[in-house]
Amino acid sequence: MLDLAGTFVFAISGAMLGVRNRLDFFGVLALSFVASSAGGITRDLLIGALPPAAINDWRYFAVAMGAGVAIFFWYSPISRLRKAILVFDAAGLALFAVAGAEKALAFGLNPMMAALLGMVTGIGGGIMRDLLVARTPAVLQRDLYAIAALAGSSLVVIGHLLDWAVIPTAIAAAALCFGIRLIAVRRGWSLPVAASSEQDESSS
Repeated sequence: MLDLAGTFVFAISGAMLGVRNRLDFFGVLALSFVASSAGGITRDLLIGALPPAAINDWRYFAVAMGAGVAIFFWYSPISRLRKAILVFDAAGLALFAVAGAEKALAFGLNPMMAALLGMVTGIGGGIMRDLLVARTPAVLQRDLYAIAALAGSSLVVIGHLLDWAVIPTAIAAAALCFGIRLIAVRRGWSLPVAASSEQDESSS
């Protein structure tokens, strides 16, 4: 249920972006599915979990389509819940990062790759969503989105290496990812950006 809840939230973010970019009904539904499923599909393909859960279990598709339809027809009232959606998005990121790392470890990947695949599970949908509307993925520019996912998945891996109890470790890892993400948004934290040649020229 938590996994499907995360899928629903990410599907909402994809559908909202589709409406803002004036996509048609099919485009909004497609963006909804991509945002909610691309990360998990990428992970499953890389670790050999075939067919990927997002296309093997009808519930993932149904949840994504339900979110897309809701946003398409009721975008205006739902858009007022942007802050609440941001919180749920952070929760979805945390859940997917932790679940991705756990699944990668279960399939025998080495710890470093398991942590990276946990991050990919969390951010993959957002990257594909943004690319489909021809914009630089938000996860590469601001708010420590990817870093938060990597921190959570790394804690899962550390717990696995040290034989910590699985459930408490997963809860702590999800809380770490969730906390970093929300604090970064609230305080505007982001990683340093390289100075461009234009900036160098103007400063000189």
